[in-house]
Amino acid sequence: MGVRVCFHDQCFDGACSAAVFARFYCECFNPAADLRYHGLTHRAGQLFESDIFDSEENVIVDFKYSSSDRLTWWFDHHQSAFLTEADAEHFRNDRSGKKFYDPDFKSCTKLIAHIATQQFGFRGPNLGELIHWADIIDGAQYPDPQTAVEMKHPAMQIALVIEGTRTKGFVADLIPHLTSKTLGEIAALPVIANAFKVLYAHHLSSVDLIGSRAQLGEGVLFFDLSDQDSEGFNKFIPYYLFPAAVYSVALSHSRERTKIAVGSNPWNPTPKSANLASICERFGGGGHAKVAAISLPPDDLETGRNVARQIVEELRGYAGR
Repeated sequence: MGVRVCFHDQCFDGACSAAVFARFYCECFNPAADLRYHGLTHRAGQLFESDIFDSEENVIVDFKYSSSDRLTWWFDHHQSAFLTEADAEHFRNDRSGKKFYDPDFKSCTKLIAHIATQQFGFRGPNLGELIHWADIIDGAQYPDPQTAVEMKHPAMQIALVIEGTRTKGFVADLIPHLTSKTLGEIAALPVIANAFKVLYAHHLSSVDLIGSRAQLGEGVLFFDLSDQDSEGFNKFIPYYLFPAAVYSVALSHSRERTKIAVGSNPWNPTPKSANLASICERFGGGGHAKVAAISLPPDDLETGRNVARQIVEELRGYAGR
């Protein structure tokens, strides 16, 4: 049986979600299933190609909902999981028992593991480390910014490669390894180790670049990287460099999109009452209450600058409370 597993591409939690679903599906339903992985990215306009759900079973993990009658499984944990109210209503009316949503989970990987275990008797031996680190990374549950930025653990190294590699299909090809190997074994694979060396050097350059460009005012850090033609940077660098920042807003640009990334500092004790997903939803984006983003067309950089300025001003009101 053919199973198309669509996942949030270039995202550690997205890749881990696909891996855990694959193990669950093969263990509980069909060990001989032909699993094919397809990465999805947030972009302006249509998120799903018309022919994407082309298998006998079609799955989405860690990504927005689709009301297509071809979709058989869905798991997500983002506040902004539904593009429209009609999609939300479609989900609420679903009686398949195969579509699950819970924004209280820090990671979609842990949501899938929980549902699979509690409702389907899934055991998933040897997946504990993967689930643990997916929850730490996607939930920003690091003990300190050094752990998040210095990347000494294999999980952090794999995450950097997943988020930074632009080769089409790279993450999809990695998922079978995530289903069967330890994180240490995966980090040692030549394709990961070699990519990490290059990307880590770029990461260190990003630390220097953000440090030179970021402007902190009234608890909100802003930096513009739109001239770099790259949107990849570690989202914890701002707080590693500027621990006084409560919120951060970053503008970046790539061939695929203009992006505004909005985050909050998990190590700054200042109360954070702003719901970043709700703020970004007003501009067509979304995410979580503590971290969110907006994707605009790549040629809409000036709009991106205007939106970023508006969000900075709004967050300064929250940070000063």
